[in-house]
Amino acid sequence: MDNTQAENISLSYLQPSDYKDLKAAMIEAYRSMPGSYWAESQIETLITKFPAGQVVIKINDQLAGCALSIIVNDVELEGEHTYKDITTNFTFENHNDTGDMLYGIDVFIKPEFRGLRLGRRLYDYRKELCEKLNLKGIVFGGRIPNYHKYADQMGPKEYLEKVKLKEIYDPVLNFQLANDFHPARIMKNYLEGDSASSEFAVLLEWNNIFYEKPNKKASTNKTIVRLGLIQWQMRLYDDLDELMQQAEYFIDAVSGYRSDFALFPELFNAPLMAEFNHLSEAQAVRGLAKYTDEIVKRFAQLSVSYNINIITGSMPKVKNDKLYNVGYLCKRDGSIESYEKLHISPLEAKVWGMQGGNVLKSFDTDCGKIGILICYDAEFPELSRILADQGMDILFIPFLTDTQNGYSRVRNCAMARAIENECYVAMAGSVGNLPKVHNMDMQYAQSMVITPCDFPFPSNGIKAEATPNNEMTLIADVDLSLLRELNQFGSVRNLKDRRTDLFELRLKDIPK
Repeated sequence: MDNTQAENISLSYLQPSDYKDLKAAMIEAYRSMPGSYWAESQIETLITKFPAGQVVIKINDQLAGCALSIIVNDVELEGEHTYKDITTNFTFENHNDTGDMLYGIDVFIKPEFRGLRLGRRLYDYRKELCEKLNLKGIVFGGRIPNYHKYADQMGPKEYLEKVKLKEIYDPVLNFQLANDFHPARIMKNYLEGDSASSEFAVLLEWNNIFYEKPNKKASTNKTIVRLGLIQWQMRLYDDLDELMQQAEYFIDAVSGYRSDFALFPELFNAPLMAEFNHLSEAQAVRGLAKYTDEIVKRFAQLSVSYNINIITGSMPKVKNDKLYNVGYLCKRDGSIESYEKLHISPLEAKVWGMQGGNVLKSFDTDCGKIGILICYDAEFPELSRILADQGMDILFIPFLTDTQNGYSRVRNCAMARAIENECYVAMAGSVGNLPKVHNMDMQYAQSMVITPCDFPFPSNGIKAEATPNNEMTLIADVDLSLLRELNQFGSVRNLKDRRTDLFELRLKDIPK
């Protein structure tokens, strides 16, 4: 058939009335395997048991191809099985509506319609069905019809490797690999009578990255997450109560829009250091640290009362007479976790005598797994990569920069972190000035939400950005499911394509 005559292509459920055309199409498609067609009673059984799994593609009302499938339990795929086993002797009695894997029974395109990429349409339908039914994935035994040409030269495993390396062409296997299926293992004696494959088959799998394991407990896990960033104005406060009144004002504002997170900047409580101006700078920041425990206590109460996860930016903290830059994640379930600034800037070390922390970890939340890096830490790519290996979806960066070039370092590194680690990045900083607080004279910031750079995201990688140097909130939604899609099907796949055969990255065991 002239491909230009394909004026009307339609995909529809297989009907019993299609059987006559289906049989003729199968005979033509499987000329090398005479008698390889399904009986009418078998097709009727499939349609009755699982109508959504049986589809045909028609061109100008002529049957051009078909895909048949059943649902099985994952445990049935452990170990070896044959085509006869998986179809329960071709009766499909093992089809299970409550199973977790879609098993491909058959798929074919009539020879005259090949070259129109109709097979891809059938597989795309299967993938969409798999996602709709929340199944773990798709699996089937793929024939290797050109193997008989090489059977006297190599085993099926070597044949598979050469096909993957494009050294050998196999019409079935090449097509499956191009459609994101990956080989799991070689199966022998799979399809009786398949002499072209020497009765070998490759178990091929496609994983549903959107699969959610059934949970009998009430769950509030979300895929669309709303971020509330607070671009904080540095101003003098009379006391802690006045500072927390301003903090609550912003928490109220972002929670009013049902934000899931409120992100404060690094050292946002620095205005309280004014009362210690009579001390040296190193002693003044230790005076500020005396407020930290009370601020965390109040943030924890606010996170529960406003039903929002609060990332407190950071505050000075004295532990064992050493000064650290520490922040807290106050979850809306009432729990509190801490994080530490690991890389201390030269000025922090010189003027304040700050120490770098030792703990790097990701955090589980009701909105996915997150990471938090304080300012300078964002400029060290190893940290965020370790967090990405732990499953981080969103990286939060509370920062404090006094000049535009310092801000640009943090921003540019944050954008790189989003691309490298296939994650969202939210960064919030302080603006304004504190002329009466030593070493905290002025601040420059433009808070923003950053994305990877690929088709599902903004082309410049910026989801939302605040007005530079203005006190304000910034609220933006991020879709975690897009990260799963990026990881599997992105134009580039920075996590999957790493050469871990050449290098590795790991945390050392540091004595506490």
